[in-house]
Amino acid sequence: MINARDHYVAWAGLVTELDEARDHLEQLINHMTRDGAIDEDDFAVELGHVYAHLNRAWHSRNQSDEIRDDLWEAFSQFPKDLLPVG
Repeated sequence: MINARDHYVAWAGLVTELDEARDHLEQLINHMTRDGAIDEDDFAVELGHVYAHLNRAWHSRNQSDEIRDDLWEAFSQFPKDLLPVG
């Protein structure tokens, strides 16, 4: 796994993906709490956006540089090597 000392730019990208996921999830929670409801299609889009950030964080955990444009779509997909817990 990369670290901030050896791969600062890639590390910053990984942390940014997690930060973005947190921000979008917080916005979704606030919207749902405020409105007391959410359209299922909107819910799917919003969660899909959060997952894309989390997926890129997972897939880039061993990248020594930024995610290249040609890897962006693949890195946004659900991991096949990460099992849900709980």
